[in-house]
Amino acid sequence: MTFILGLTGSIGMGKSTTAQMFADQGVPIWDADAVVRKLYGVGGAAANQIAQHYPDTIENGAVSRSKLRDLIANDPKILDHIQTLVHPLVAADRATFLAASTAKVVLLDVPLLFETGTDGLCDAIAVVSVPFDVQKSRVLARGEMTETDFDLILARQIPDAEKRSKARWVIPTLELDDARIHVKDILAEIDKDLANA
Repeated sequence: MTFILGLTGSIGMGKSTTAQMFADQGVPIWDADAVVRKLYGVGGAAANQIAQHYPDTIENGAVSRSKLRDLIANDPKILDHIQTLVHPLVAADRATFLAASTAKVVLLDVPLLFETGTDGLCDAIAVVSVPFDVQKSRVLARGEMTETDFDLILARQIPDAEKRSKARWVIPTLELDDARIHVKDILAEIDKDLANA
């Protein structure tokens, strides 16, 4: 039996860094963002579909995330349509990963875990979290988006407090060493669950 752990957290919470901590402990990771990047890349299945509907978002054969973001900012309904194109491709990739896995624990690293219903596939959920002011300063410090972009993304995500209330574990990521300890504790708890199953 494979234990499927879902990892999520709003933008800027430290999810990717925490996922790497699980990987460092030998846990195979399925990274939703990495899959989308591959699908949006040159020759990617999503790039081909998006090109048919939104040709202006394609640059050198790949989806330009900044052009796509501008398009969605002008018409948020476009995001819903793009998700109907991309989500089945992402789900197929995830199903292949899970079917091929022989590990005792696998991690699904999914920013929109609850929003997409992917939490239903998981045996338990861990949410990464930091206070709002830290989250905002982390995101804006990247220099990749404006405050308006940040607000737009937050508006499409379930609030942090709600995510935390739905999770079995909350991993604070203010201090990396603290997050690492949480990761090890979670895996120890899962080991106990599996031993008692």
